[in-house]
Amino acid sequence: MEKWDGNEGTSAFHVPEWMIQFADQKQEFNKRPTKIGRRSLSRSISQSSTDSYSSAASYTDSSDDETSPRDKQQKNSKGSSDFCVKNIKQAEFGRREIEIAEQEMPALMALRKRAQGEKPLAGAKIVGCTHITAQTAVLMETLGALGAQCRWAACNIYSTLNEVAAALAESGFPVFAWKGESEDDFWWCIDRCVNVEGWQPNMILDDGGDLTHWIYKKYPNMFKKIKGIVEESVTGVHRLYQLSKAGKLCVPAMNVNDSVTKQKFDNLYCCRESILDGLKRTTDMMFGGKQVVVCGYGEVGKGCCAALKAMGSIVYVTEIDPICALQACMDGFRLVKLNEVIRQVDIVITCTGNKNVVTREHLDRMKNSCIVCNMGHSNTEIDVASLRTPELTWERVRSQVDHVIWPDGKRIVLLAEGRLLNLSCSTVPTFVLSITATTQALALIELYNAPEGRYKQDVYLLPKKMDEYVASLHLPTFDAHLTELTDEQAKYLGLNKNGPFKPNYYRY
Repeated sequence: MEKWDGNEGTSAFHVPEWMIQFADQKQEFNKRPTKIGRRSLSRSISQSSTDSYSSAASYTDSSDDETSPRDKQQKNSKGSSDFCVKNIKQAEFGRREIEIAEQEMPALMALRKRAQGEKPLAGAKIVGCTHITAQTAVLMETLGALGAQCRWAACNIYSTLNEVAAALAESGFPVFAWKGESEDDFWWCIDRCVNVEGWQPNMILDDGGDLTHWIYKKYPNMFKKIKGIVEESVTGVHRLYQLSKAGKLCVPAMNVNDSVTKQKFDNLYCCRESILDGLKRTTDMMFGGKQVVVCGYGEVGKGCCAALKAMGSIVYVTEIDPICALQACMDGFRLVKLNEVIRQVDIVITCTGNKNVVTREHLDRMKNSCIVCNMGHSNTEIDVASLRTPELTWERVRSQVDHVIWPDGKRIVLLAEGRLLNLSCSTVPTFVLSITATTQALALIELYNAPEGRYKQDVYLLPKKMDEYVASLHLPTFDAHLTELTDEQAKYLGLNKNGPFKPNYYRY
């Protein structure tokens, strides 16, 4: 091959004029839009702020019907109207999604098959407040197969899959939820689950503590017949421990969030996959080379950081706990204060379970087009309320994606209005939710059937033996083969051959 000689005019590459112009002008791409250009494209805050709820719709719902489900008169094929969903006619689509989810939830299906003859939840009246997805539907139908009666509301105004809610309503479950509820709708749905003539719950399954809070606030006498609470979120568990410390917890509660199978698999592995899914679906961005700050290095934060690092992002971590902070450092992440990097990062992700982690001051200092989102349960981590002021303009880009625009033209990209990103903007891996849902089901069975006196008015962890049982139910999916201890080995370790294999203080 002939060697190229840069000195030969005929062979040397000639730089076109447009490339020279591009080199001179490339900095313009990073400049903020002008006021005039922004005004021609954006809408006023008074108009777009109301879009936050009304424009949200299920991804399979192409209907333009903006009528509130509360104003509709709907009945399922059996003639029941004891539900409130977006559109009961979507039930067939929801049923297909539930059937797909069942294939990835082996433990829950195995539990349904093994225990439905015994009906361990016969007589249980469970009121639930969780994300209403295909995976939750499998849990609800399993609880029903085990003998329980259920009434359900959503714990997040954006995470409900309308078609799945319709399928549950068609099957006879009193479900009160739809995607894009207002704040008033949210509490109305919870109240419709709880306040019903001739039916009173005796078990609570909560995700975030809102249902428990509502009953304490509005119907405290109901706790006289409630046997226990099962709670699966960091936020909800924190509230339960506060009630216990104040001496106001009047029934036993099971802390499912801190069970090993929930914390390690749902919080860590689930978020490791779903953070990328949520960001990609909403922004179509590429992660390589992006600077990201993750606030919090608990299990959720660990999962987010691992995923983003693997995609080539430059990841910073903020943390208050020196142990978690040291873990972040040992995992190769730079530990910073948010103020130190807020001007330079491309993405801000919160996952602390705290409030006001990202304040208006931080938001004011962010670079143009910075993406801001939350992976914690509650919408308290980002001070979204401070952005609803006359000088800022909200511009809806697509469902769950808003531009918040400053007077000088700077804009940030706010996802799901600061609510839980993965379940608001995408989905989560079904297999992981099988682990969580099985844990919840076993906790309900344990509390409901426990003899009087076994559990006092306090917060308990799921027994280690149940944690191991949940894990063992999922191993056949991988064609995994556990090694069994010999009698001599079990005696040497001081263990039962069938478990539990670790003491309660063991850190996995």
